[in-house]
Amino acid sequence: MIKINKAVIVEGKYDKITLSNYVDAVIIPTNGFSIYKDGETAALIKMFAEKTGVIVLTDSDSAGFQIRARLKNIIGGGKITNVYIPEIIGKEKRKRAPSKQGLLGVEGMTEKILLEAFERAGVFAEECAENKDPVTKADLFDLGLCGGENSAVKRKLLQQKLGFPSGLSANMLLEAVNALYSREEFLNVSQKILGELK
Repeated sequence: MIKINKAVIVEGKYDKITLSNYVDAVIIPTNGFSIYKDGETAALIKMFAEKTGVIVLTDSDSAGFQIRARLKNIIGGGKITNVYIPEIIGKEKRKRAPSKQGLLGVEGMTEKILLEAFERAGVFAEECAENKDPVTKADLFDLGLCGGENSAVKRKLLQQKLGFPSGLSANMLLEAVNALYSREEFLNVSQKILGELK
């Protein structure tokens, strides 16, 4: 498994499931063409593009290229790396019929093919120090952001102040926070923001 510090943007949940077997990274699905209407996911992608950069990995069909174009517009001046999978005729096991163009998508690719695609795009395993002191669910609980009275409301307000989409679950918030902040930074800014709410 390779560790990547950038968020990887894929088309759907099955792409995310496949890729998470081989890559240790924040993986954000666009849910296909929903990205045209989903402002929260678009905002999250834009935030990662500006702070860490993003890697875009879509199917190599016309729909995949349309989604890439939409992402480019969303990301604007953010850092983007495009990873392309080869055009391979076939269909995914879970599907009854092949895609419109008869090509395998990201979910149908093998580990070898996916990692070679990352390598061709200049994305290598990044030797980064593992976050030895990550923000945990216990920290969110202590801050009143999960498992307590009005925790969802507090979490939503904090996410808005941090520029995150307001609909993130506690687990997705943890994933995003640990990719973008040190534990100390997050606890300091959270306590300040939550203190203002009292």
